[in-house]
Amino acid sequence: MTDMAVHIDPKLAAILESVSDPEIPVLSIMDMGVVRKAVMDGDRAEIEITPTYSGCPAMDVIGDDIRSALKREGIDAVVKLVLSPAWTTDWITPRGRQALEKYGIAAPLEADADKDALLGNKKLVKCPQCGSLNTKMVSQFGSTACKAFFQCEACLEPFDYFKCLK
Repeated sequence: MTDMAVHIDPKLAAILESVSDPEIPVLSIMDMGVVRKAVMDGDRAEIEITPTYSGCPAMDVIGDDIRSALKREGIDAVVKLVLSPAWTTDWITPRGRQALEKYGIAAPLEADADKDALLGNKKLVKCPQCGSLNTKMVSQFGSTACKAFFQCEACLEPFDYFKCLK
């Protein structure tokens, strides 16, 4: 996982772990790696978040959820959206990758595997249901823009694959 100078106050980290990604509720925003900074400035928290995609519709909800979670702990917060450096799937924690798989979403592969798929070459994405590598891409876009839609040819189950972004 690439860390890219994350600054997180441990007290705030514990609270932010309780904030779920609205599109993948089994993941916290900390597991997704969208929180880039969380520090106290006096009695106010300053939080910086980076979207998984620049047009990600979940960012407003995430900002509201962060403010609500901190408010429940008596902390006022300012949430700022930062676009640089751009989010990468390297920022998803190992715990987050495991949670994706258990939830039925294949975790991101390496960037080269996604480039091959975009060029029409087969990519070996493991089915999160049965573990087979005998899968095929049905569509480059799944339930959200950050996912592709796959189907397992062994168990025939459809599933999302979280695209690798570097």
